[in-house]
Amino acid sequence: MQDALHIPVALDRCIALLSPAIEARSNPVIVDATLGMGGHTKALLLKFPNLKIIALDRDLSAIAIATTNLSELSSRVEIIHAVYDELDEVLSKLGITEVDGILFDLGVSSMQLDQADRGFAYSQDAPLDMRMDQSSGPSALDILNTYSYGELVRVIRNYGEEKFATKIADNIIKARESGTLKTTKDLAELVKNSIPAPARRTGGNPAKRTFQALRIEVNQELAVLERAIPKAIRAIRIGGRLVVMSYQSLEDKIVKRAFTDVIGSNSPLGLPFDLPNSAASYKLIISGSEGASDSEIEVNARAQSMRLRALERVAA
Repeated sequence: MQDALHIPVALDRCIALLSPAIEARSNPVIVDATLGMGGHTKALLLKFPNLKIIALDRDLSAIAIATTNLSELSSRVEIIHAVYDELDEVLSKLGITEVDGILFDLGVSSMQLDQADRGFAYSQDAPLDMRMDQSSGPSALDILNTYSYGELVRVIRNYGEEKFATKIADNIIKARESGTLKTTKDLAELVKNSIPAPARRTGGNPAKRTFQALRIEVNQELAVLERAIPKAIRAIRIGGRLVVMSYQSLEDKIVKRAFTDVIGSNSPLGLPFDLPNSAASYKLIISGSEGASDSEIEVNARAQSMRLRALERVAA
C-alpha cells in the first residue's frame, strides 16, 4: 500500500494552503507538478470531490505506482510523463490557460532513494545511475567518466557546496583511469577517502554532498526549476495559489528569488507613491518560509530539511 511506502511531506499544510483557491470555484483544476507516488494528489482528490488534477512526473516508475494508487480516482486525474518545466506546454495541449493551484514537492523522492538500483543512495551499492527519467539522458557514471577535472570541480563545489571538491575531482579522475569507479559504493568510499578525517566527524555521511551534486547535474534540477517557477507563477489565475516545498538551499534560493520578483510594485524605484495599475499582482501567503513541525520530523525524516513557500495571485 502507498501509505506504507511513503508519507507525503507537509500534507495537511499543503491542503490548507491550496484549499481557499479550490473552494472558490465550482470546477477547480490544480497541477501536481511532482506527482511521485501520488500522496498529495490522492489526499486532495478525496477531500474535494469536484477537483481535477493535472499530475506531472518525469519518473516512469513513479507514474506506474501512482497510476495504481490513484486507480479509483482516475476519472479526475490526468497523469502525464513530463518534466515540470514543460508545464506551459502540457497545459496548452490540454487547452487549459489558467489553473487554480500548483504544487511542487522538489528533490529526490523516498521511492527513488529506496530503490537501490536507481543509484541515488550512498548507503546501498548500486550502478551509478541517478536519472529520475531512466528513459533518457546521461547517467551519473557517464558524467564521472566524461567530465573534465574542471567540470567535476564545478559540479561538486556549486551543487554540493563541498569545500573538498578539488580533491574529490582529482581522485575521480585517477579512479576512472584505473577502472575502479563503477558503483555507488566505489564513489562513496572515494569521497570518504578524499576528505580529511576531522572533517568527516560532523555533518553526516561525507558522500552526501557529492551525491547531491551529481544528482542535480544528471537531472539538471536547478536549471529546470529556474524555468519552471516563473511558468507556474504565470499559470495561476487570480485567486490561485502556488505552493513549493524545497529540500536544500540552492532550490529554496531559486524559489525565493522568483517569488520576490513578482510581489513588489511595478512603479519605478524612487517614486513616493504607486502609479495607477502598478500594484503587485501577487502576494506571499507565508511571510518567508516554513519548516516542518517537530512531530512530523519524528515520523518522517525527509521533512527535516523542507522549506515551504506559498504565493497567491491577487490581480491580472
